[in-house]
Amino acid sequence: MVKLSVVVPFYNVQTYAPDALRSLRANAREDFEFLLVDDCSTDGTAELLDRAARELPGAVLLRHARNEGLATARNTGLDAARGEYLAFLDGDDWLAPGLYTRLVAELDRLGCDFLRTDHVRVSGRARSVRRVPVGRRGEVLRPRDAILPADRTTSVDYPYAWAGLYRRRLLDRGLLHFPHGLRTAEDRPWIWRLHRETESFAVSGELGIFYRRGVATSLTQIGDERQLDFLRAFDQVIEETMNDPDADRLLPKAVRTYCAVISHHLGNTARFEPEVARKLKAMSAGALRRLPQDVLGEALAAMGDERAGALRRLRRRRPGPAAAAPAAPAAPAAPAALKEAGAA
Repeated sequence: MVKLSVVVPFYNVQTYAPDALRSLRANAREDFEFLLVDDCSTDGTAELLDRAARELPGAVLLRHARNEGLATARNTGLDAARGEYLAFLDGDDWLAPGLYTRLVAELDRLGCDFLRTDHVRVSGRARSVRRVPVGRRGEVLRPRDAILPADRTTSVDYPYAWAGLYRRRLLDRGLLHFPHGLRTAEDRPWIWRLHRETESFAVSGELGIFYRRGVATSLTQIGDERQLDFLRAFDQVIEETMNDPDADRLLPKAVRTYCAVISHHLGNTARFEPEVARKLKAMSAGALRRLPQDVLGEALAAMGDERAGALRRLRRRRPGPAAAAPAAPAAPAAPAALKEAGAA
């Protein structure tokens, strides 16, 4: 029986993939499987994964016939996963030796739905620890209670899917798949859904996930239209939260977070292509007008004058052709993933 399935998407990360693959070897066990998803890489990543499929214990290689993006690549891995527990790793990050064994033992002991972990942020030679914004460690908690308060950083503001372990029952309930086709912010609706619809979680004191920032191919470094998918991601958060029985309590948090993210992107328009910057402003204006205006007013009143003023001016912007909500891409056929190598 497979105890743990680790989903690892790769796309054009030949410089960094060896670190990820070595760290998986240092975490291998007979009852672990590593689902390596090649999202149609065009550099040397595919050759590295071919070798890993032969040499890495527990490796299962899956390939997309076309580039689908991180959300769909993760879903491909989830669809093939056999483990009692699920985990994620990105192809340009890495793990401390034996981390997964320690996390599995902790989740076994706690018995909760999912476990969250801190991580080490790596920017060049600099390293810093990023903590889950939950004070109590090694204790079973109610996820819904960790969404609030609205005016503080909380567990839903730490969306990293790879910073945790998840029980298969969540996959069976449809809670671990990501919104198809989202090319950025795919983890925002995902983390909110986990906190709204599961019964229990805990935060581990283990530290051993290394998250690499500043990678040139990362969407956080690219100012093209894919960045605008954050609007569709947060529209989904707002819609689902409005339909929640606790909408009156939870919606202020969702709206404040949406406003903060819009403000962040507006403050970085210089890195966007000019046409994308124009679309960002038009789409953000439309998003602000779609929000519940009473809740939005409270959120803006709680922000600093400069940021709130910019968002109020944007909300008054006259709608134009690009101001509609970003449309979801047409759902393609299931990704053409081919299992090329595996281990029992």
